[in-house]
Amino acid sequence: MTTRLTPLDASFLYLERPNAVMHVGAVLVFDGDQAAPSHEALLQRVSGRIAQYPRYRQRVRAVPGGVANPVWVTDEAFDVTYHVRRSALPRPGTREQLDEFVARVLARPLDRARPLWELYLVEGLEGGGFALVTKTHQALVDGVEAVDIAEVVLDDEPVEQEPPAAPWAPSREPSDVELVVGALVGAVRRPSRLLDVARSGAVELKDAGERVTAGVGQVVSALASTSRSTNRSPLNGHTGSARRFVTVDTDLEDYRVVRSGADRGDVGLQPSVNDVILAVIAGALRAWLESRGEHVTRSTSVRVLVPVSVHDGTDGGTDDGSGDRLTACFIDLPVGEPTPLVRLHQIAYAMWRQVDRGRALGAATLAGLAGFASPTLHSLGSRLGAAASRSLFNLVVTNVPGPQTPRFLGVATMTDTYPVMPVAEGQALAIGVTSYDGQVHYGINADRDLVPDLDVLAAAITESLGELLDHA
Repeated sequence: MTTRLTPLDASFLYLERPNAVMHVGAVLVFDGDQAAPSHEALLQRVSGRIAQYPRYRQRVRAVPGGVANPVWVTDEAFDVTYHVRRSALPRPGTREQLDEFVARVLARPLDRARPLWELYLVEGLEGGGFALVTKTHQALVDGVEAVDIAEVVLDDEPVEQEPPAAPWAPSREPSDVELVVGALVGAVRRPSRLLDVARSGAVELKDAGERVTAGVGQVVSALASTSRSTNRSPLNGHTGSARRFVTVDTDLEDYRVVRSGADRGDVGLQPSVNDVILAVIAGALRAWLESRGEHVTRSTSVRVLVPVSVHDGTDGGTDDGSGDRLTACFIDLPVGEPTPLVRLHQIAYAMWRQVDRGRALGAATLAGLAGFASPTLHSLGSRLGAAASRSLFNLVVTNVPGPQTPRFLGVATMTDTYPVMPVAEGQALAIGVTSYDGQVHYGINADRDLVPDLDVLAAAITESLGELLDHA
């Protein structure tokens, strides 16, 4: 049995370039009080867990002649030891060394001849800890057949002993003839596509184009609702294949203090924690631009794409988050505004205008426009950034609330988690933010040549939060 890639998932493969990879990643750091699992124990855990998600043992195979979308087929030569790898940092094993390891590993494309994921066990962290670094292609993670590999291996409670993996025998891969026959049978069953198949060997690209056309009107409307246009800035340029990566740790309570301490502004809006995070990033970008000698005036802004989850009162959702839908907003961060609380109120008002007034793009429109699906929230922004023109925005910022209780790998406690968002072609930065167990963690991925001073931006995140605390 084979499963054909949807036009959406196939587009991730076609759009991928050496300088614009289409996989998402995560860095999971674990407490030094517990020893890292052995390589054999991790292999056993992964082998047993991926039995629930067969996609992790499947690879992508093209149909001869390109007469239909590629298909997922079982990898007869699947070797879990290729995907689960062991590494170590040289002494002293600092976070800076881990960040450099992540930058180099995540910049490399995945092997298309194998299942599209990798998992690294990184030992030798300062203080005796260890880390897991994941890479999962966006074509693989659809939230139904497969979730991110990090979610597969973690537990909500400590697990002393992993049960042995069940025996697995690969099914036979289809021949080229069988793939072509299957494609033709599918075309006959869907006569409306038969003419498209005959005219073009890339039906999926035609479908993607139709989606883009259908979404253009709403995109133009969303952009028109913002007050400023996108300007050329150090955040855009020719993207290379090398990366830099830094992490920043902050306290979730600080954002709550700022939120509660800020007044409601001229229009009576109470900022959200997400608004505070965007205000922190705006202040950090301001300091970073000034450190580069850029001309920053009161009218200077940075347009960001911000995927958010908003409650839809028409679908019976409840306060526990069920019934939420995903929306993406184009927001002009007022980096030219010198007063931190004024920046916060301007951002809160801009978010309100797009979300509460219905000007933000709905998830269905974005899925058609840019190729992302809602189940993987961090990949939502990166999928849009991969397909949309860089002239629409300067930067993608994703903020995904995580669990506020510890998670475990065996008996080892995860202390920190950082998203690694892919850098879109033509852009210099991608920022992922995750809250976990009382902390807010930033993962900032950047083009190595366009942003040689990424450490300055990382330091500015902490300073910007401090400014908001002082003013609030």
